[in-house]
Amino acid sequence: MLRVHFTGSDLANVRLARRPDPLWEIVCSLCRLQTREGALAFGPWRRMAGGLVRQGRAAREVASALSSLVPRAAYFPDFLTPPLENGTTHALRTGIDRVLATPRRRLRHELSLLSATGGRPWAGAELARGDVRALTALGATLSTYHRAFIAPVWNRVDAATATDRALRTRALADGGTQALLDSLRPMAVWEPPVLTVDYPVERDLHLAGRGLLLVPSYFCWRRPITLADSELRPVLIYPVDKTPPSPTHSPTALTRLLGPTRAALLHETATLTCATTSELAGAAGVSVPSASQQLAVLREGGLIASHRDGRRVLHSPTPLGHRLLGDG
Repeated sequence: MLRVHFTGSDLANVRLARRPDPLWEIVCSLCRLQTREGALAFGPWRRMAGGLVRQGRAAREVASALSSLVPRAAYFPDFLTPPLENGTTHALRTGIDRVLATPRRRLRHELSLLSATGGRPWAGAELARGDVRALTALGATLSTYHRAFIAPVWNRVDAATATDRALRTRALADGGTQALLDSLRPMAVWEPPVLTVDYPVERDLHLAGRGLLLVPSYFCWRRPITLADSELRPVLIYPVDKTPPSPTHSPTALTRLLGPTRAALLHETATLTCATTSELAGAAGVSVPSASQQLAVLREGGLIASHRDGRRVLHSPTPLGHRLLGDG
């Protein structure tokens, strides 16, 4: 178990990442490549990845190189997933630049920890010395891996994490930070002042006023993860629901979306924060049964995602819905 200890100032400094972190998605996906866990959730992606590895030498080499840095073990180097200074997640290029700027002392220390756990990191000696050519190759390898293995499914990653963020934001709006932490059940249990997280090893993390950044992740599986070094800025990477929000939209379904009621409901899902069916009905000036029917059409068209929360159903726009509204 991981026990995250909060102070009062930590509760005032709990943040939720706006977007998935591409470097954490790379690291988590490498773990998924090396196991058969989550067959339903990751089966299609693994088949795509397997095809890339079999058919292309470049894809095979980058997957092998990075898997040696992120082996199927309890430890991988923290320098592969650096935060930005303001604590938010970053674009891939910015993140890679920060990886390449890792101080030599830290490279040497973390790679030695990896070797001590049985890992044989690719270019380990050169990376540990901060060799420019090795670091440049690492940056290119991360970029190539993301382009081949992550970018083809990024819309799916973005949609799943956007839906999760809407749910967490709703919890925060309804009940504050404690409700946000409560919403992490069953993978984490909030019993003030400690958040107990399902974790492969026994560990205590004292935030000591630094706060906590919550980062939703598509490729994270079952249990949250965090950095190995407790002195680094605290983050908790947690898995999102990977159930597709609706059948893949089709031109026929999108055509059905035309009309004032559905347009109003779609607009209100973007205006309100993860709204219920009743709230949307009131905002659009229609009955609840009518709103429920029209929301189903929007969901079938891939423009909103719906999630049951007890007796309520909460709705939020998907990235496609945002784009249709001109929001992204």
